[in-house]
Amino acid sequence: MIQTSIFELLVPNDTLTQIRQRVADFPWHLMPDLDGWETGANKAYMQELCNYWVKHYNWRKAEARINSFNNCKAQVGEVDLHFIHEKGSGVNPMPLCISHGWPGSVVEFDEIIEQLAHPERFGGSEEDAFDVVAPSLPGFGFSGPPPKPWGPRAMAANLNSLMTDVLGYKSYLAQGGDWGGAVSSWLGYDHAPACSAIHINILTMRHPDGPQNAKEQAWSDQFDRDQVMQDGYRTQQATKPQTLGYSMMDSPVGVAAWIVEKFYHWSDLRTKTLDEAHTKDALLTNIMVYLVTGTFNTATWIYYGRREEGGRILSPEGKRVEVPCGMAVFPEEMLAWPPRSYVDRIYNVQQWTEMPRGGHFGAMEEPEIFIEDLRKFARALRNQ
Repeated sequence: MIQTSIFELLVPNDTLTQIRQRVADFPWHLMPDLDGWETGANKAYMQELCNYWVKHYNWRKAEARINSFNNCKAQVGEVDLHFIHEKGSGVNPMPLCISHGWPGSVVEFDEIIEQLAHPERFGGSEEDAFDVVAPSLPGFGFSGPPPKPWGPRAMAANLNSLMTDVLGYKSYLAQGGDWGGAVSSWLGYDHAPACSAIHINILTMRHPDGPQNAKEQAWSDQFDRDQVMQDGYRTQQATKPQTLGYSMMDSPVGVAAWIVEKFYHWSDLRTKTLDEAHTKDALLTNIMVYLVTGTFNTATWIYYGRREEGGRILSPEGKRVEVPCGMAVFPEEMLAWPPRSYVDRIYNVQQWTEMPRGGHFGAMEEPEIFIEDLRKFARALRNQ
C-alpha cells in the first residue's frame, strides 16, 4: 500500500503580499473601455473585482476552510498527488472520486463535500453517505505536475491508482464535470470493475460515427456554431500552452481575467448576475489556488495532452462505457448536450436528469440539486 501524508496549506505572507501588490499596480489606464463581455473579460467588472481583491478579500479565511477538510498527499506513479479524503458517516459509505476541471479546482466542491459525506448533519440519512475523495488533478493546484502534458485518459489511470492502490477501495463511483467528466468517462471505460459507475454533468466525448439522424445533426451543427467564439482559449492551450504560461505566470490580473471570463460565459446567468451566481470570494479563492501554487501553466497541459491522446473520440471501434452511467444535464452547459439517442451510443445511461437551472459549474452553481441527483443515482446502485 502506498503511504499517504497529511497536507496542510500555509501560503507564505510574502507570496500574498506580492500578489496583492501586482493587482494594485495593474495599469488600468492602458486598457480600452469596451462595453459588455463580447470581446473578453469586462473592464468595469475586473476593476471592481480587483478593488475587492486588494481591499477586502481574505485568503487566510479561505485557507482555513480548505484546511478544515482532511487534506492528504501521496506519490501516485510519477505525480505527487493532493486529495481531500472526507470519510463518510455510517457503516457503509459509498466511495466517491469526484474530479474538477479547468478553470476550476477542488474549491469547486467546498459546499458539497460535507453534505455528501455527512448527510445526517443536513437533515438527510446516513444511508446516503459517501467517502468523498476529491483530488487536485495532476498539474493543478496542490498536486505536482506530471512529467509531460497528460490528457484525461492518463489522469484517469492515475486517479484509479489513488482509489485502489493508495486508498484500498475495491470499487468506487466516479463523478465529474468539465475535465472531470472526461476523466470519469475514462475511469468507467478503462478501469471497470474497480470504477463501478460514473455520474457526469458534461458530455465531452464523441462517437466515431457522428450524428445518425436529423435531430443529432442539428445539434452537431449548432454546437459548432456556438463554439466559434469559445474556441480561442482551447486552441491556445491545446497547441502552445507554454507560450501562454509566460505571461500568466507574471500577471495575477491576467490569470483572473482569463478565468473570470469563463465563469461569466459558462454559468447560468439567465436570471442572475455574475455576483449572484458566484460570490467574489468564491471566484477569487479559485483564482488564488492557481496563483499561490504557480500552476496556471501546468493546468493548461491537459488540453495539449488530450490532443496527443487522440481527442474527443471515446472508442474508434464504437464501444461504450458499459458501467452504469448517470447524466446530470444542466440547461446552460457551455458544451451543449446532444440528444439522448447520441449519448446512449457512448454510455450505458441508467439515469438522465434534465436540471431546471444551472450551467457549467454545477457543483458551485446549484449544489442542492447537484447533490440530490448524485444521491438518487447512488441509491439505485446500492439497490441493484
